Amino acid sequence: MGLAPSASYPALLQKKLVEDGFSYEVVNAGISGDTTAGGVRRIDWALEGDVKIVILELGANDILRGQPIDEMKKNLASIIVRAKARGAAVLLAGMEAPTSSGIEYRKAVHESFADLSREYNVPMIPFFLDGVAGMDALNQRDGIHPNEEGTRIVTETVYRSLRPMLAK
Repeated sequence: MGLAPSASYPALLQKKLVEDGFSYEVVNAGISGDTTAGGVRRIDWALEGDVKIVILELGANDILRGQPIDEMKKNLASIIVRAKARGAAVLLAGMEAPTSSGIEYRKAVHESFADLSREYNVPMIPFFLDGVAGMDALNQRDGIHPNEEGTRIVTETVYRSLRPMLAK
């Protein structure tokens, strides 16, 4: 979103993998503005081929739209179950709700990703946008999507959790 393809998170992640000698191909199956419900509709297509690892980063748009957290969790669980059934490992990327969404909603969001990680025994990135969210200098004008520098930080955040999965 708003970046040249070569500066995108999937491209930067691919570059890190190659630099570290891994022969995985990063496939960007995300759609800007998508929700967990959209992910459920697309997961079977996304799992076609020899998919080894799914980095599941969905939920932010559900949260921004104030969708019920139980519905988001149900959708994420469905994606996790289907990915694991196809033999893919899952790395769940946690999200946080904005401070304007209220204490109870924020708490429910925060707990939902940890709950899914425990329940389905999948590793989790505590917060996908850690070190980037809320930082004007690291986001585009919309204040939501990382700019090039922010995207580099996000890539490092993801790679710290992904790397141990690759070493196995």
